[in-house]
Amino acid sequence: MSSPNLHPMLNVAVKAARAAGAIINRAALDVESVRVSQKQINDFVTEVDHASEKVIIETLLEAYPGHGILAEETGSTFGAQDSEFIWIIDPLDGTTNFIHGFPTYCVSIALAVRGKIEQAVVYDPTRNDLFTATKGRGTYLNDRRLRVSKRIDLRQCLISTGFPFRQGDDFNTYLTMMGEVMQRTAGLRRPGAAALDLAYVAAGYTDGFFETGLQPWDVAAGSLLVTEAGGLMGNFTGESNYLEQKECLAASPRIYGQLVPILSKYSKFAGAGDKAAVRQSVATLSKHSLSAGPADEAKEVKPDESSARDDAPF
Repeated sequence: MSSPNLHPMLNVAVKAARAAGAIINRAALDVESVRVSQKQINDFVTEVDHASEKVIIETLLEAYPGHGILAEETGSTFGAQDSEFIWIIDPLDGTTNFIHGFPTYCVSIALAVRGKIEQAVVYDPTRNDLFTATKGRGTYLNDRRLRVSKRIDLRQCLISTGFPFRQGDDFNTYLTMMGEVMQRTAGLRRPGAAALDLAYVAAGYTDGFFETGLQPWDVAAGSLLVTEAGGLMGNFTGESNYLEQKECLAASPRIYGQLVPILSKYSKFAGAGDKAAVRQSVATLSKHSLSAGPADEAKEVKPDESSARDDAPF
């Protein structure tokens, strides 16, 4: 189903996303039987990822055979190699959620023209939520125009993130950073699909999002949703270069301005002084976690201590 109000290229992307969503929804009815393989520790790919990617690429190239493709599973194997038009595709963002039947995952398709994102679709097949944006024309959820959240005080804000999960990720640095954000906000969430996290910032469901280690196909479509809804996208130092940087910050402008001072020292672009301060904080955290030995963990809880009180800190 095409909409006369959509840019023609966006219409094709919507068609591709819905076709992929149909494959994902069918597979979700019997997720136990889906074949899963592991790319690396905790990084999974399923036959559904591959089938979804195949139908997206076929739909896009049927309409635009001269365009290029950058897709999560097949890279630049398909499409023209030298085109100024590149479709950036994540066929199933949130594969780990999908495998477990946890209904937070999506299809993400973006079109980059000469390196700038101009069309974006993020489709959540479990809710039939279609997020779209064309550069200069705003962001929509189904037919409703979206704007980022109006909250101006970080302490009242809900922020989403993604946890590190690969071997070699710097968990302790992330825990320190996460601890700083948690203490300054109303809550931190980890839904598990970056493209949907960005769509939710655009919709104002959350006030901001940050994550490290992301690939272009994780953030390409979501970034346009955010900026066309009035938000800001950048790396942790607040500069607008993020697509290839593997660190991403998105928020409404006022909240972005309050997150940058917290996150900038954790950026790969941080100065030597900031990096040294972070190392010191991380070392302190590591020392504390190591000193909590088995005796502390195995402490017996008496019945009267275990009942949760309203004023209890946790």
